[in-house]
Amino acid sequence: MPELPEVEALAGYLRQRAVGRRVDRLEIAAISALKTYDPAPTAATGRTVTDARRHGKFLDVVLDGDLHVVIHLARAGWLHYREAFASTTPLRPGKGPVALRVRLDDGSGFDLTEAGTQKSLAVYLVTDPATVPGVARLGPDALAADLATFTERLRSRRGQVKGVLTDQTVLAGVGNAYSDEILHAAKLSPFALTNRLTDDQLATLHAATRRVLGDAVTRSVGQRAAELKGEKRSGLKVHARTGLPCPVCGDTVREVSFADSSLQYCPTCQTGGKPLADRRLSRLVR
Repeated sequence: MPELPEVEALAGYLRQRAVGRRVDRLEIAAISALKTYDPAPTAATGRTVTDARRHGKFLDVVLDGDLHVVIHLARAGWLHYREAFASTTPLRPGKGPVALRVRLDDGSGFDLTEAGTQKSLAVYLVTDPATVPGVARLGPDALAADLATFTERLRSRRGQVKGVLTDQTVLAGVGNAYSDEILHAAKLSPFALTNRLTDDQLATLHAATRRVLGDAVTRSVGQRAAELKGEKRSGLKVHARTGLPCPVCGDTVREVSFADSSLQYCPTCQTGGKPLADRRLSRLVR
């Protein structure tokens, strides 16, 4: 799933490439992806792209006249920028990977695609991003929150730190991959309970959050959209590296699997050398 660094990079790329271009047309191929009906998609036609912003993991393409195309890429969505499209024929609703296409007046534009059968990509055409339910519920931005705000937000929700850190109503922008990386950098078990974290542990976690996300943004911004997934993978130390050696201590990276997701961690770095039970309710908390 694209998280804060990738969405920030996509916004930066659109600011560089699309701002100043006029929308020729906005085409919907996956009707289920469009979550609003007023304004209609035709309202985007003829408007100029004035900005691209990020709200947590939401991408906001701003058009003149206070119109916003707000995008949540979900788990398997992505943005592909095209310098030119192979055909000028409008998209038709179908079963292909393209959910939405934005054509610009210079012949370029971008596709929103979604792989797999679980279709969760969402597009909202609105005059105010705050009317998008997911945006309205967002907590403070994870990269912008100072230590006091970060501490207050983490302590506002009692639970395992992995789940709290990825709760978008607590802090916005952190997902499954970067939470694994942040907890590894902070040397904390993903099952540690937020109400038991000391002030020092929270300060370390805050610093790790800013460092991991900040480094990822630095690596990602300036990359083309097609290069971002590879750039993300190249910077990961534990996430999606089950069975490989931890680059910090050399121990084997372990995994805990759930019904529809998994987490990765290093026992030596994070849990005192003890493996976590491979179930959601582990009794091991460090």
